[in-house]
Amino acid sequence: MVRESWASRAGFILAAVGSAVGLGNIWRFPWMTAENGGSAFLLLYLLIVLVVGVPGLLAAFVIGRQSNRNPVGAFKSLAGSRFWAALGVLCVVTSIMLMSFYSVVGGWILRYFLESATGAYFTDPETHFAAISYGAEAFGYQLAVLAATSLIVAAGIRRGIEATTKVMIPGVVVLLVGLAIWAAQQPGAAQGYEFYLEFDGTYLAENFLSVLGAAAGQALFTLSIGSGTMITYASYIDDDRSLPLDASAIAVFNLGIGILGGFVVFPLLFSFAPGPTEGGPGALFVGIAGAFASLPGGRLLGAVFFLVVLLAALTSLISMLEIPVSLLVDEFDIERSGATWGLFALIALTGGVNAFSPAVFTLFANHLVDLLLVLGLTGFMVYTAWVLGPAAVEEYLEGAGQLSRPLVVPWRYAIGTLFPAFLLFTFYADVAALIGLPAGTGLLLVVTLLTVMALVVVARRSVSENRPQPSESTD
Repeated sequence: MVRESWASRAGFILAAVGSAVGLGNIWRFPWMTAENGGSAFLLLYLLIVLVVGVPGLLAAFVIGRQSNRNPVGAFKSLAGSRFWAALGVLCVVTSIMLMSFYSVVGGWILRYFLESATGAYFTDPETHFAAISYGAEAFGYQLAVLAATSLIVAAGIRRGIEATTKVMIPGVVVLLVGLAIWAAQQPGAAQGYEFYLEFDGTYLAENFLSVLGAAAGQALFTLSIGSGTMITYASYIDDDRSLPLDASAIAVFNLGIGILGGFVVFPLLFSFAPGPTEGGPGALFVGIAGAFASLPGGRLLGAVFFLVVLLAALTSLISMLEIPVSLLVDEFDIERSGATWGLFALIALTGGVNAFSPAVFTLFANHLVDLLLVLGLTGFMVYTAWVLGPAAVEEYLEGAGQLSRPLVVPWRYAIGTLFPAFLLFTFYADVAALIGLPAGTGLLLVVTLLTVMALVVVARRSVSENRPQPSESTD
């Protein structure tokens, strides 16, 4: 079966940006920012995206382009080790878990977009959201979003994913700019900007570990780098592309759209809602819906806003579905359409649990996926630095420009030691907080360093085990 590729560099970048932008920047970002101190969270989030996210994107790109395979096939073919092949399986599992709760939110958005025409959520937004967020109707809207996603993915890389994201992403940006200009004129805009942008050093000092973990999880969530999406997308690109340039462009676009989304959401939450700290996952629907209910032309504004969020949700869902689809196409030679609709049925089943159970949804959306993304990216980095090693350096340099070439050696050793240590530290801190275990910074550092050392040893051993052995001479 002939493997597809991107028709253009712009198509790849827009598809990758679409994967990164999504609900993470519009639905999840305000909610996580509000729960973690506003500007304190924003600062750490920005730093992690730029300092850790870009090198992490590069690691995923190197794996994808080096192998021209899905995550499972990539680790299997490049390493020849069951341990690393299991990391590819983790990517597929993570993508399915992501879609399982993400599609529920997509269903909420689709419903609110359609209901904007009648103003069904205007009278009592909080009660309305509580009534429609889970249950049979929520499952029905979830299936509609999954079906739309499947139609696009089944059409292929060029005719489906690339053609769709080339329209969706510019549309999202244009509509967000218009909404940000309008939101700036609302009565609570100044308060919203203050909460969003004014740095609160005291809060950060008192809650550093919790904010750090939340910011790391959000950065990985929005960049789509811990689930194998970028490995999959990079497997369709040509060797003449500059991976450092593409990774930097995607990260900058993602940051820009995420920050722009904050300039829309926070002024509205301070203008027409109790503020951003109320509502959790439903804050966007309760607070923003209240804003549109009190404004002239609120139905039209509501439709435009939820159309933006719906397009963003679809671009991310497309990238998540492509991971297991590419696995079935590459490794089992299953026709793309059959693979897509078979996965539609599977995710409808796993996602249905999230649509009917608020407890399961909260577990997935709040904690589980973040932890899996951190583990995934840690594995990508260690694998790229120590298993691929010199081959990763060569792949990095292929098509790289004069500015990025001198950074290749620092990049390799940073993703092999420093950045995995940072990610694992946040992972252990999050796990300790989640289970209520009082773990001090010193203990977390010791456990982190031991884990990094063990991973490096495993990586180096897997290289030596798979290195061709000299044949024995016979007398």
